[in-house]
Amino acid sequence: MSELALNTMVDVLKAVAETTRLRIVALLRQGDLTVSDLTAILGQSQPRVSRHLKLLQEACVIERYQEGAWAYFRLSDDGVQAQIVDMIAGQLAQADGALEHDHSRLQQVKQKRRAQAAAYFSANAAGWDALRRLHVPDKAVEEALLRLVGGRSFQTMLDIGTGTAAMLKLFAPFYARGVGVDVNREMLAIARAGLEKAGITHALVRQGDVAALPVELAGFDLVIIHQVLHFLDHPALAIREAGRVLQPGGRLVIVDFSAHNLEFLRSQYAHQRLGFTDAQIRAWFGQADLEFITREEFAPEGDRENGLTVQLWLARKPVSV
Repeated sequence: MSELALNTMVDVLKAVAETTRLRIVALLRQGDLTVSDLTAILGQSQPRVSRHLKLLQEACVIERYQEGAWAYFRLSDDGVQAQIVDMIAGQLAQADGALEHDHSRLQQVKQKRRAQAAAYFSANAAGWDALRRLHVPDKAVEEALLRLVGGRSFQTMLDIGTGTAAMLKLFAPFYARGVGVDVNREMLAIARAGLEKAGITHALVRQGDVAALPVELAGFDLVIIHQVLHFLDHPALAIREAGRVLQPGGRLVIVDFSAHNLEFLRSQYAHQRLGFTDAQIRAWFGQADLEFITREEFAPEGDRENGLTVQLWLARKPVSV
């Protein structure tokens, strides 16, 4: 554990040495929450809850981030403050009446989220299923991803355009900390519900633009862009941004469609680009100072002429960069 100056240590201890604030810390250990969530769980007024959150923020115990008009709060995951707070909260007796009450109300909040996510997914699932029938089953691609990335543990993963958080769930056994970024709030709701249902507590999702990622510079061992580039006007910017946030030696995986002529995907599914050639992706890797490692191709089952071929590209950020 690192060290803190005396006054900083006192500020951290003061911040959590109050019943409501310690309850908030215990709740945020179980996932990101809004002021409205916390107000409903704690049964306190919004101004009072906001005041407690402000004090926790000032002590760098929690962080605030924005998703459209909504503000979410999460425990800080960097620095000695995070280690101290996690150690304190970990010693709380789970049988405590107040904490049991909070946990019960938290489950109600999560259940409401899951219901909203399920409704959105159901409304759009027919279109997604029709698109899936045009290409190889997801399982084949996921098996290749696991094989190429390898079975070794690593520290940090970033999933750009996380959608339903499928990649965060796939690689959950391997990373210590996962972050998913998506611009769509409805998809983030689906992602959170899916992570909660899977019991994955070491990953979080946040709203952000793929061209200006809301994450730390050079902070990730693995970055994945899974079926996202074809929605973008400027895919090269996303690859460049991915390279920016990779640690030296870190890897970038891209999964997307080969170049094709299915024009209906533009109007019916909002595709901006009709797939990509290997030469395009490799050129963008070069512009982002990334080294190409390998590529795999997955032809569609059935009607290949009217189907979609999926490609997987793997690149690395040189240690010298």
